[in-house]
Amino acid sequence: MSLAFRLARREMRSGLGGFRLFIACLALGVGAIAAILSFSRAIEEGLRADAREILGGDVAISLLYREATPEQIAFMREQGEFVRWLDSRAMARPTKPDGRPTLVQLKAVEPAYPLYGKVEMADGGTLANALGKRDGIWGAALEESALRRMNMAPGDMLKVGDTAVEVRGIIAHEPDRGLNAFASLGPRLMIPLDAALEAGLVQPGSLLTWEYRLRLPPGRSDKAVVAALKARFPDAGWRVRGLDDAGGGIRFWLDRLTQFIGLIGLASLLVGGVGVGNAVSSFLAARLRTIATLKCLGAPERLVFTTYFIQLSALAALGVGIGLVIGAALPFVAQSAIADVLPVRARVALYAGPLATAAGFGLLVSLLFALMPLMRARSVSAATLMRGAVVQQGGRLAWRDALIIAAAAMALAAFTIFTADSRRIAAYFVLGSVGAFIAFPLLARLLMLGAAWIGKPKFAALRLALANLHRPGAPTPIVMLSLGLGLTVLVATALIEGNLREQLTRRIPSDAPAFFFVDIQSSQMPAFEKAIAAIPGAGPLDKVPSLRGRIVKIGGKPVGEIAVPSDARWAVEGDRGVTYSATPPEGSRIVAGEWWPADYRGPQLISFDENLANQFGLGLGDSITVNVLGRDIEAKIASLRRIEWTTLAINFVFVYSPGTLDKAPHTFLATVKSTPEAEDAIFKAVTDQFPNVTVVRIRDAIETAAGVLGNIGLASRVIGFLSILAGVLVLAGAMLATQRRRVHEAVVMKVLGATRARIAGTFAWEFAFLGLATAVAALGVGTLAAYLVVRRLMNLEWTFLPTVAVAVAVGAMALTLAFGLAGTLAALRQRPLALLRNE
Repeated sequence: MSLAFRLARREMRSGLGGFRLFIACLALGVGAIAAILSFSRAIEEGLRADAREILGGDVAISLLYREATPEQIAFMREQGEFVRWLDSRAMARPTKPDGRPTLVQLKAVEPAYPLYGKVEMADGGTLANALGKRDGIWGAALEESALRRMNMAPGDMLKVGDTAVEVRGIIAHEPDRGLNAFASLGPRLMIPLDAALEAGLVQPGSLLTWEYRLRLPPGRSDKAVVAALKARFPDAGWRVRGLDDAGGGIRFWLDRLTQFIGLIGLASLLVGGVGVGNAVSSFLAARLRTIATLKCLGAPERLVFTTYFIQLSALAALGVGIGLVIGAALPFVAQSAIADVLPVRARVALYAGPLATAAGFGLLVSLLFALMPLMRARSVSAATLMRGAVVQQGGRLAWRDALIIAAAAMALAAFTIFTADSRRIAAYFVLGSVGAFIAFPLLARLLMLGAAWIGKPKFAALRLALANLHRPGAPTPIVMLSLGLGLTVLVATALIEGNLREQLTRRIPSDAPAFFFVDIQSSQMPAFEKAIAAIPGAGPLDKVPSLRGRIVKIGGKPVGEIAVPSDARWAVEGDRGVTYSATPPEGSRIVAGEWWPADYRGPQLISFDENLANQFGLGLGDSITVNVLGRDIEAKIASLRRIEWTTLAINFVFVYSPGTLDKAPHTFLATVKSTPEAEDAIFKAVTDQFPNVTVVRIRDAIETAAGVLGNIGLASRVIGFLSILAGVLVLAGAMLATQRRRVHEAVVMKVLGATRARIAGTFAWEFAFLGLATAVAALGVGTLAAYLVVRRLMNLEWTFLPTVAVAVAVGAMALTLAFGLAGTLAALRQRPLALLRNE
């Protein structure tokens, strides 16, 4: 071992020549993973440190559409300090003539709000001062974006429902906004709870959420209070959370986003791993004489292997170290730039866990990709190595060597899966990576067979190019693998993001409604229909009765006794929308059973969402019991529907047969189609005449969702382009690894009388074929990966985007030609005599 260390140290004195790409590939991939994991940890630490502020208390209770009973509120007050508020979408209407009514996310709070943290005002004032009643007028605080939308300034008046309030403050920071900032269709407006009650916003069937928060005395456990609330009121239908669930939605979003972008970063590292293998192959090719000399002097294969393994380990440690420095520094640099789009305050610091994970990935990748060229180099005989001509480092691996490489690959796969938040997704990633590493060499082999099958065209440059593609030692497999992996990652990322955008924008039907109207009272409906009908360009009004109900039994068993899958928990936590209808709703298709007759008045039946029924394990004839307005209504499932939510028609998971619910108090939801010219008139008529009705403009809602998707897409594109950068580095390494052979070929062609133009043309044709073949292969593999993610994991409709295909094809050919011709120019400058003298 000491001899191997001495030999390794002596060789490393010559510097890093040939290993800059090796180090760059590792540093790029490790840096990306370290930065992603470090920033995720910073947000996680922010969630943990600010849990009480984010939750709004030690215990949070949420009720959809209805207020807690006096008994429930009294029990809450017994536990500690208590505060409540309601959260709802509402229309804010400026009273001045040039003001613009706007959909806002209303928060009506009690004076004790917030129990933890502070609502920071832009002018440095307090929330209590902004909301207090002065001269009989309540105050309001808004986000600055709301003022811009409504063309208002502090001191102006606006109406919410039937109550006028004065704008007195601009909200700079809301401690418990969290992930709701992403889910909101409008900016925040805060008013006193008493003002909201005076405004008539709380009506039977109103779409709102009642929120309750508790601040516990010292020594009182939030877990104990959560358990007590659930035990005392098992059928309350509320959602109760403690400090461990403070960032529940944020954590889910963070885990999924981190895993998605982190896997793209890992793909970049795998692409870089190919560069590691190329760099090692190039390095060992340049050391053939040294290895030959060692073997001729009696050095065993083990000494040769150990000597170069020590060198490569040191260089891998250097590359990983540089990547860790970059990854640790990036969150500090990016913190201020992206703070405004984060749902919580990130606590950026140096975290050992993420850095150790990134280092583990880097070392395992470098080990995996360096082993094969090392093992092949040690197995080549000294007599072959002593030749001055170009030598191919090929041949089969010994079975022991193959087992060692397989063990390294399995270690990397296991590390990927067991360090992931979702092992299922990570396992799919591992399988996809293995498939890509198998597919590209196979496709390269097909290209080589195709080039050989074409034969010998009359055009000399084309004939030589085709021969270069399939000759022994051709760079075809390594170039296709090097560039193809990076392009595959970019194709898959672009297609996934493109399909998400397609769902939000282009898939919206041309005849989709222009507006949703929420909370129309039954007494208002005749006047509402008349107002819409009077506007030229307004289409027919589609109205649906709306009630709220809570599932209490599934298949005759209480919900509390059933293990509901996590993906379906939302349906049993709180009240949900319920309606009744004599005809099937537009935008849904019956996939099992039959719809009841239009004049049906028999025992209660229900049509249920197919997906949710599968989650619950329900089928035709099974029963489901829903509590509506305090009454349990049991119904048998008559049909299952596949709901197409993208039609934007009004749809419900629960649709009852007429007969029982039509006698209950209810509000209406409505949609209307419109010409673009009539939209402003419809908006003004509804907001002026029906102040309690919430108006949602479809176009604005889609733009809001697209903006959120854009922030996520930007992050994925940045990491996706890192994979292309890694692919470029790998491609450069692949060209360097075959540079010696190209120089030899160029010299031979020169000696045989070929001109520089013909030699350059030959290489240009070769690299053009390689680039096109790589683009086609990457497009196929990347499209398949994106399709599986969109259809299987996201359960969305799939659309192929041809512009991505064109961009990939052009980009791949341009990159391959650029790097190939750059190496060709160097080969053309080589003088034949200098090379032939050594032959």
